[in-house]
Amino acid sequence: MNIKSTIWLLPLLLFACNKEKSDASKNIDTIISTDTAQVVQHIEPQKTIVKQYENQRFRQVTLEKVADNKFRVQGQAQVFEATFNWVVEDGHNELKKGYVTTDAGAPEWGKFDFTIDVEKKEEYSTLNLILFEASPQDGSRQYELPIPLK
Repeated sequence: MNIKSTIWLLPLLLFACNKEKSDASKNIDTIISTDTAQVVQHIEPQKTIVKQYENQRFRQVTLEKVADNKFRVQGQAQVFEATFNWVVEDGHNELKKGYVTTDAGAPEWGKFDFTIDVEKKEEYSTLNLILFEASPQDGSRQYELPIPLK
């Protein structure tokens, strides 16, 4: 091979090597080795879309399933005396209920973060978490925010 051919191939090889590096940063490679062959499998990164729930009193509410029957709920609430209630229902029964205190009361938006551990009574039922503010006058539910637990 003469010098002219080597000089001509050098930029081509450098370009090809740089191209592979930039593509590699976008993909995750899994290399599976056997005695006779090596297989490279490209895995695209997963993009998680987080659904947010909101109404007049709750905003940026997210739900994360952390175990089979355990859910983490985060968000902001603009509620009287920085307290709101929640209940988990299956369409027929209230399975669990409680209350949460935020880090600020109305008119400010207070942050909250809590975990719920709840099991279905019936295998094929659908659970819903409902966040709400209790009326200071009569305790009735106001500004209900239903969130399906999946």
